[in-house]
Amino acid sequence: MHITKLFIVALSFAYFSKALTGTYMKSSITQIERRFDLSSTHVGLIDGSFEMGNLLFLAMVSHFGAQLHRPRFIAAGCLLMAIGALLTGLTHFFMGLYKYDTVIQVLQNSSVSIPACVDPLKNDGMPGIQIEPSVEDNKACVRESSSHMWIYVFLGNALRGIGETPVTPLGISYIDDFAKAENSPFYIACLQTITLLGPMFGFLLGSYCAKLYVDIGYVDMESITITPKDSRWVGAWWMGFFVSSSLLLISSIPFWFLPRSLPRQGDEKDKPTPVSLTLDGIDSALRSNQNLKITEIAKGFLPSLKRLLGTPAYFLLLCGSILKFNSFIGLFTFKAKYMEQQFGQSASRANFLIGVLNLPAVAVGIFLGGLLMRRYKLSVVSGAQLSFATSFMGYLLLLLQFGTKCDNRPVAGLTVSYNGTQSVSFDGEMVFSECNRDCSCSPDEWDPVCSDKGITYVSPCMAGCLSSSGRGKNTVFHNCSCVSTSFPPGSSTSVRLGQCPHAKDCSRSFTSYMAVSVLSSFINSLGATPGYMVIIRCISPDLKSLALGIQALVTRTLGGIPAPVYFGALIDSTCLKWSIKKCGGRGACRIYDSNMYRVIFLGLITCLSGTSYFFIIAVIILLKRQFWKTDRETELQQVKASKRSEINAQSDAPEERVARSRSPKLSSGTKECIVLEKDLEGLGEIS
Repeated sequence: MHITKLFIVALSFAYFSKALTGTYMKSSITQIERRFDLSSTHVGLIDGSFEMGNLLFLAMVSHFGAQLHRPRFIAAGCLLMAIGALLTGLTHFFMGLYKYDTVIQVLQNSSVSIPACVDPLKNDGMPGIQIEPSVEDNKACVRESSSHMWIYVFLGNALRGIGETPVTPLGISYIDDFAKAENSPFYIACLQTITLLGPMFGFLLGSYCAKLYVDIGYVDMESITITPKDSRWVGAWWMGFFVSSSLLLISSIPFWFLPRSLPRQGDEKDKPTPVSLTLDGIDSALRSNQNLKITEIAKGFLPSLKRLLGTPAYFLLLCGSILKFNSFIGLFTFKAKYMEQQFGQSASRANFLIGVLNLPAVAVGIFLGGLLMRRYKLSVVSGAQLSFATSFMGYLLLLLQFGTKCDNRPVAGLTVSYNGTQSVSFDGEMVFSECNRDCSCSPDEWDPVCSDKGITYVSPCMAGCLSSSGRGKNTVFHNCSCVSTSFPPGSSTSVRLGQCPHAKDCSRSFTSYMAVSVLSSFINSLGATPGYMVIIRCISPDLKSLALGIQALVTRTLGGIPAPVYFGALIDSTCLKWSIKKCGGRGACRIYDSNMYRVIFLGLITCLSGTSYFFIIAVIILLKRQFWKTDRETELQQVKASKRSEINAQSDAPEERVARSRSPKLSSGTKECIVLEKDLEGLGEIS
């Protein structure tokens, strides 16, 4: 196997591993939010720490790494990513067992009845009913060490970001330097296609881990009263980070043994290069570069950066990429959460559907985009036009998603009033009603129960329930005063644990949403490879590594870091019910206003994407003018050259005729004698 192809295989596995880890982090956003009792804004900050790590070293690594040993830089990066993923997973073992708020007692047996609605004057002797926090709870608040454990997740994610810096810019530039010019787009398309298997398996791994309870193996699962669809459920988020850490460690091994440089493909086609000559060439290159000092390399950094940013097409592409990357990061980070809140899907099912439907469509689209460039040998302008056309078609499909929606679940006191009518606005007092004012319920609790009529109540206490039967997940509360006042006499006054499901027509809306989403993903990805090649080909070859590095640096700085934070902050603004931490303060959101969530989430994505198209159109116009001038100058030079050759040919023609007329004509016999004489002279020289 040619070493270039071996490098592509090794780089593909490294891309696969880092993409799997990154998307597993995205798929675990909801689990981390609930486990550490954080808001979406805080989780967005943790997610952005990956880009913060990139920000620190990306520009320098891209510049220096291109002139030093690129494969070893990549190997060191993979090793650092493995350490970061390991630190993130180990955070689970620094914490205690996960505890969630519920009125169900862990050691409850079927003979004990829980009076959820309790009059404080009649509370004497009732086990497990607490109005004020106990002394033990206050002590637990003081010694609760897990409240700041999310910092370790932040640091582990930042380490992954630092380790990822050399992989993309140095890997792509290495391929483009030593592969044939016509093969380079195809290799990059294959690389990106194989890379997309990483996100697919990352989401599938996230789906599997989200099904498993966070403390699996340490608790009796029969005592767990919540299901994966509950907003308090936390999956085994830590397991996937150990898997991804192992893969990253393995991916670093081949790069330690690959050479610094390679003969370009096609140069050795006519005659094979002996191994000894190749090794001698590598050794001489290394010896000559030992004299190259870091200070000498650094001197060329600022002039190179000035040349790069002074290229108008590249600068405009950079501006468009920032806006596009903002919308992409916001969508990619919170897409699974959007599916959970808008359509009532569990985190496990949302991750599974993204992994098996959206990402394969993206992989096929990227591969076909690279194939189109190779098959039709698209120019830079044609590549930019294809990238714009496909992206804009995907944008139009995104607008259709505004119509695929599910209404808010009816939750008494939050989205509907206690008599079942639609509420107009929400405030803290609305969770109370005449039917539960004597129950001494806490407005902060969240232990939802569902009535037979499809209305969810914030807790059994808020439903005014006086007794219960059953055990664990199968607990049913009876004699609920708020249920009896909402519906006609004779109807059931019992409620069961858990939120009520969405209406049946919501499943049809979800099917439409997934169909539009998959089609949009495929069309958008068709222009990914052409757009990538435009960035490489619109600047001078010696700036390729720096161009890719600066693009990654700027988009991640202005897109990857702030986008999850402000997307999370806007999502938090749609929250209707927050959890309250033991020590006070706001925790994770339990339920959102799904209508407002949809408008804000999709509206922000479409606004960012739509603005980016102004820059892309400007790039296409600029490239057309630039290459039209170049082609025009080439044509003029060709015309001038052809005219010169015609003039020279016309001036040479009379001289040839005069020479022929002056030269004596030889007979056939004379010609034969001359030929024979020349042959005899040749034989004499040989002898």
